[in-house]
Amino acid sequence: MGRIFEKRKHKMFARFDKMAKAFTRIGKDIAIAVKQGGPNPDNNPKLRMAIQNAKGVNMPKDRVENAIKRASSKEEKDYQEVVYEGYAPHGVPVLVVAATDNPTRTVANIRLHFSKGGGSMGNSGSVSFMFEHRGVFKFDPAKLNLDELELDLIDAGAEDIQRDEEETIVYTKFVDFGQMAKFLESKGLEAKSSELQYIPTTTKELPEDQQDEVLKLIETLEADDDVQSVFHNLA
Repeated sequence: MGRIFEKRKHKMFARFDKMAKAFTRIGKDIAIAVKQGGPNPDNNPKLRMAIQNAKGVNMPKDRVENAIKRASSKEEKDYQEVVYEGYAPHGVPVLVVAATDNPTRTVANIRLHFSKGGGSMGNSGSVSFMFEHRGVFKFDPAKLNLDELELDLIDAGAEDIQRDEEETIVYTKFVDFGQMAKFLESKGLEAKSSELQYIPTTTKELPEDQQDEVLKLIETLEADDDVQSVFHNLA
């Protein structure tokens, strides 16, 4: 009985940590969007997207509003978006997207994570050529009628559409991301999340024990306060 309770408690804390990380990530997205385009979402498409993503992870409305207010004040930090590249154990390429107010601190931490995790940090361009920068829009299948909209989505820039019972995902080229976002807004369609991701062009198969080594490093990188997203090509 005690072991079952401990497992449940561990899962509960894991969910809480994941939610807290999502809130922090979106808070930084909001800060960057406000600094770049102002606090009015009507005139700031990047902020509208961040607010929509906040809804997708059930971020409380008052927390979103407070993030916008903080970002509008002079006291709020100026975050920079930086992409770091490297290799996890067994030659798995990794891209780390960070939002930081102190790049010197962040690059030192990222390099340390790679080193301690059995990997190595690379130079700019060392692994990014193995990924495609693409727009990724995720929907509740019940709220997106593909029979009616598929051709319109393709016209708006959809390169690929994947769907199952839980989720419909629309992929675009990087350059078509804004066009797709405008199309969805014009149709009143709300995605659960809208973001730019680095999609690997090929994937790498590893035995389970080696996968665990790679995933341990990925988890360490994702837990870093400055890290927004981590991408890799592990199958």
